[in-house]
Amino acid sequence: MASTSNVQITIALQNSDLDDDELQAETQRLLQQMLELDEVEDANLYREAEAPAGSKSFTGLVVGWLTAQVNAKNIKTVMGFLSDRLGNKTIELEIEANGKKLKVKASSRQELEAAIEAAQKFVAG
Repeated sequence: MASTSNVQITIALQNSDLDDDELQAETQRLLQQMLELDEVEDANLYREAEAPAGSKSFTGLVVGWLTAQVNAKNIKTVMGFLSDRLGNKTIELEIEANGKKLKVKASSRQELEAAIEAAQKFVAG
């Protein structure tokens, strides 16, 4: 049975064709789109203090990273949204649910679909 608690999703966008300013602008656009979704409880840019070692920061924010809180029952919808927006981009997703973490990386639509399927199964328990 699926949990009804919130799931934390951390998204790291990676694009070697963009400089830090452009990557951060792309991240902010994705954040705004996510905040418009009813299924997303909350979403924020990732703060420097929370960043993993080796991450680039930009005015106290980690370049290309954002985090979102999603109710577990809405995970499929949010993952579909991410697939539509990020299908052919290199990204890392970290899903935290039920006290456990799943980390996946995708650089194509096919890899992202597999990562999303794994994330949905992970959240379902």
